[in-house]
Amino acid sequence: MFNYPNKKNTFVQKTNYANRGMELEDDINFANKYYLNNNIAVIHKKPIPIQIVEVNYPNRKSAMITKAFYKIPSTTDYNGLWLGKYIDFEAKETNSTTSFSLNNIHKHQIDHMDKILRQGGITFIIVRFKKNNRTFILPFKKFLYYLTRAENGGRKSIKLSEFEDTAFELSFHYKIRLDYLDVIKTNESEFIIWKLCLNI
Repeated sequence: MFNYPNKKNTFVQKTNYANRGMELEDDINFANKYYLNNNIAVIHKKPIPIQIVEVNYPNRKSAMITKAFYKIPSTTDYNGLWLGKYIDFEAKETNSTTSFSLNNIHKHQIDHMDKILRQGGITFIIVRFKKNNRTFILPFKKFLYYLTRAENGGRKSIKLSEFEDTAFELSFHYKIRLDYLDVIKTNESEFIIWKLCLNI
């Protein structure tokens, strides 16, 4: 049983309108490069586990993959280390202006993040509402509340207003587009569980 997530103070930075319209992946990669270059953290996008079946060579200097398939289901998008802590998270965009469907997060991804959380890691989901140009970081343990609600016959999505109440909103600023680690540093207790569920 998960209790309704507590409300929190929103993390807001000054918006740099020159950055509007950037893809979420670009913004995260920009942040990760900044963290790496400034010795803050080492976080990278995970490679996609694909098996190449067919390649087309239109000329000697180029090649195009025309047929491939996933060897195994991918887990989450990013992982790495920050101050000795393991970081693992998923990033999603939605065209909806009012809600985020839980179907966007697959069961094998949920199982993976649950294991990370139970081992004391920091795991979360970054969600961008593209048409609203708003980006939120939702701790996985809060995501579990909405998942449990859906499994018990409730909503199959998270409303934008619920993100506003229980997630942390990220805004762009000049130095680093999405400084998600600063949110975690300020609110670390929201991202971890203190009593680890280890089967030893």
